[in-house]
Amino acid sequence: MTALNFPAIRARQSETHTVLSFAALASELQKFALIERVARDAEGALSGFQRPQIAGHIREIRDYLEKPEAILPNPIVVAFTNSVKVKDERPDGRCTVEIDTAYGAPGLVVDGQQRLTALGQVEEKDFQVFVSAIICRDDEELRRQFVLINNTRPLPKSLIYELLPTVAGLPRRLGDRSVAAEIAARLNYDESSSLKGKIYQHTNPTGIIRDTAIQRVIINSMSDGVMREMIREPDGNDLSFRLISEFYRAVQFVFRSEWEEHTPKTSRLVHGAGIMALGYVMEVLALLDGARTWQEFSRGLACLVDGTAWTSGEWNFADSDRRHWKSIQNVNRDIVTLAQYLIGIVRADVKRRRSTPTDASADPKPPKVASAT
Repeated sequence: MTALNFPAIRARQSETHTVLSFAALASELQKFALIERVARDAEGALSGFQRPQIAGHIREIRDYLEKPEAILPNPIVVAFTNSVKVKDERPDGRCTVEIDTAYGAPGLVVDGQQRLTALGQVEEKDFQVFVSAIICRDDEELRRQFVLINNTRPLPKSLIYELLPTVAGLPRRLGDRSVAAEIAARLNYDESSSLKGKIYQHTNPTGIIRDTAIQRVIINSMSDGVMREMIREPDGNDLSFRLISEFYRAVQFVFRSEWEEHTPKTSRLVHGAGIMALGYVMEVLALLDGARTWQEFSRGLACLVDGTAWTSGEWNFADSDRRHWKSIQNVNRDIVTLAQYLIGIVRADVKRRRSTPTDASADPKPPKVASAT
């Protein structure tokens, strides 16, 4: 017997979606609903969408469910794209849901994964719970429902942002973030990227650079910088990806000792404040120098070497504003102060270089930072 049948009721909520509610035993739920956690394969392709289990939360739910008086009124939300039929529907919405499990569980848990996991650990009774079922036309629609349903709850923003590139039809605010998230993910997984493996994402928890910092650099550039026109080109995403990759390749080359083997706690260069402040420097060099390659960016960054305090010393922002290197925090005030300080040095250097002949032999040698080490 591979088909499970449940008496259900259909809610008339949308002409394009089928939404149903029924009750099922936990043992039945585990036959037709899977918890697919977000992950990436070796090529960086994204799959799944659920966050990791929270062991303490699951244990608390399980301990509660084992009590005789326990109830669980909140439904488990499960989405389907196939292997489900609505039969014998009546005018009042009552119907039968048939779920075919011949080829495995066809449903994906959209909401309630901690509760379902806890239900699976209750040994003394087979708890019956409500199920809200959504029948989606395809996987993209299923992911959209996950983002929209869970965006009202405190899901990790990094997880939401990482899923955005796989979802269409989002508001403009999320659409811009989606492009930035897509480029950031490519920077993290493309073999040619200078930031490969360096960016912290839900699928790369060992990364050291916050994905939101890189995304902010991209969003700022798309809004008011060099990427504003670049992204509109037919190969705009590729051009933007290479621009960011080349710039941070230059950063790693010029500030090698402050970059390699460091974390945000030991170097403000890989800290969110440093990453975002340098994003503004990228804009100045791209605009005034026309820089696009790591060699061109490196020439523009060289003037900063003796004026920074990424890992020790003090930042000399002004006679009345000298700060310990570690006092720079990931807040807008500090990011703006740091960016203005760096830009001031870079602009003065551009002006100086324009007034003196170019020495072509001064081109830097290739860096050894093409991939994460």
